[in-house]
Amino acid sequence: MKKYDIVIVGAGFGGLAAAWRLTRAGYSVAVVERDDAVGGLGGDFAFADGVRLEKFYHHWFNNDTAILQLIKDLGLEKNIKRMPSRVGLYYNKQVWRLSTPLDLLRFGALPFIDRVRLGLMVLRVRAIKNWRPLEKLSIEQWLKPICGARAYDIVWRPLIESKFSIYAKDVNAVWMWKKLNLRGGSRNKKGDEELVYYNGGFGQLARQLAAQVKKNGGDIFLNTAVAQAVVDNANGRITALAINHGKDKTTISGDKYIFTPAMPLVGDMLRDYKNPAFHKQMNAIKHLGNICVVLRLKKSLSSTYWINVNDPGFPFVGVIEHTNFDAPENYGNTPIVFLSRYIATSDKLWGYNNKKYLDYCITHLKKMFPDFDKDWIIEYNIWREPFAQPIMEKNYSQMIPAAALPLVNGYLCTMAQIYPEDRGTNYAVREGLRLAEDIIAARANKLKAVL
Repeated sequence: MKKYDIVIVGAGFGGLAAAWRLTRAGYSVAVVERDDAVGGLGGDFAFADGVRLEKFYHHWFNNDTAILQLIKDLGLEKNIKRMPSRVGLYYNKQVWRLSTPLDLLRFGALPFIDRVRLGLMVLRVRAIKNWRPLEKLSIEQWLKPICGARAYDIVWRPLIESKFSIYAKDVNAVWMWKKLNLRGGSRNKKGDEELVYYNGGFGQLARQLAAQVKKNGGDIFLNTAVAQAVVDNANGRITALAINHGKDKTTISGDKYIFTPAMPLVGDMLRDYKNPAFHKQMNAIKHLGNICVVLRLKKSLSSTYWINVNDPGFPFVGVIEHTNFDAPENYGNTPIVFLSRYIATSDKLWGYNNKKYLDYCITHLKKMFPDFDKDWIIEYNIWREPFAQPIMEKNYSQMIPAAALPLVNGYLCTMAQIYPEDRGTNYAVREGLRLAEDIIAARANKLKAVL
């Protein structure tokens, strides 16, 4: 293969955004992706009839500015769809609607004074501007005194334990502070929470972004896994990537390299780099996996888009009925439901085969929706990702590696570096563009120095 200015590992939204910006600036760019399609965790799949949908549930908030601006820059703004959300909470064998302040006042699982306190909590949280002191606290240490013990135990504790599994007590309060701020700031003029989706789905946007990269002169190689990086330890440089391109083994080289996969995977790719401190850092941040069941049904489960599951023992943290958000006409007039669970890959459930895991989920789904029957399932898919959620422990900002690797021509752009926000396509785009701008600016400064 020819030598490129920049080789990017990973065709998720971060890698594609960086490739788009760099090719616009005239760089020769190659993107290598081990999967057979672009999009990463935002990628999609096709049902038997060709209808496409994300493997893992996705939406944006109306304050996700980076991705929305990128869509405008691509000239695709007409595909942006803004819709009010319908959110609920399953607790004590009942689904409670929790989309508006009035819904909160009707939330009978809490005494009235606790409902008021829970509503005021959002205002108190949004008043906090400096997040750094929160890094020293767990979510419980910070949130419980604000909302009260009953509200915390009924509303927040089950969600946090379902979200973070064995690491629930380790996550710092910044994660929750940022989530509450983002949700509170995503309301429209009527005061309703407004969510955003893309016509054709996130996979469609990824393909359109990849097409623009190619139009700009970039190359994208799918079904291309990086076996390892070839490292010149004496000079602290990467000289090439050994890749498996389909059945062929070859190499690809560039002046610079950007790595976007999870950091433990990057550390393995750079296993010949003789730097123990670097490898320790690549494995310092813990991750949870995600199992996501996608059901195509004959009947709808409910009228709610997103139901948080607050009863213990359920194998999913949320029941997301996608077609209560995006119109079912876009999916053959069939209801689509995601059942999502964050899980340690050491958990025995991670090792369940698809049939066993589906049966396990169905048992619990019937507890929530007694009329549900397995015969409702037209088609299902189960997707797994072992590095779905970085664990933001106390003092997490001190654990995050810089974008520039110790190797002089290597860069890191992973979801574990997104902070204080949590990972997501909006922030992947933001970080990919930011890194690209830094590379462009460095070249400009170097040229000025020469002149």
